[in-house]
Amino acid sequence: MAQSVEQAIQGGVTLVQLREKSVSTREFLELSLRVKEITTHYHIPLITNDRLDIALAVDADGLHIGQDDLPMIKARELLPNKIIGVSVSTLAEALLAQQQGADYVGVGAVFSTPTKTDAAEVSLDQLELIKKSVTIPVVAIGGINESNLRQVMAKGIDGVAVVSAILAKENILDTARHLHELLKK
Repeated sequence: MAQSVEQAIQGGVTLVQLREKSVSTREFLELSLRVKEITTHYHIPLITNDRLDIALAVDADGLHIGQDDLPMIKARELLPNKIIGVSVSTLAEALLAQQQGADYVGVGAVFSTPTKTDAAEVSLDQLELIKKSVTIPVVAIGGINESNLRQVMAKGIDGVAVVSAILAKENILDTARHLHELLKK
């Protein structure tokens, strides 16, 4: 996994969110420490998904939380100088996250995704409405790949979060580079 992250960064990834749902705390900590070394070397922020304890233990650059995780207000209290992102699927959730001090919102799932099968679906129109309604960055999540990237970016969002679009490919470096080039256009 750490080698895949390094290749993705070399290909143009600008932020790494580490999400591990099926490993022990010890395994997640060890992986996070390895990934933190890589992200620090490349000056790329590392965001830990859901796990405040791991974020604190590795001095991650931030934390990403969902609607059922640690409340945003408590996360900001515990991580006053870190990046905090919140997963949202409605305008009301996005506005609340912004009001409570989130640095960005991850909106999705825009398309179905094998990495989070229980995610609420968000239409491209809803994504655009959220982007127009908040002042913090909006990142689209869920099933985004090279075939649908342009239609997502056309909604004026600030970025995309991808997993399978890069990590499921044989050549991670070239795939990340290609997606990065598509984003720059």
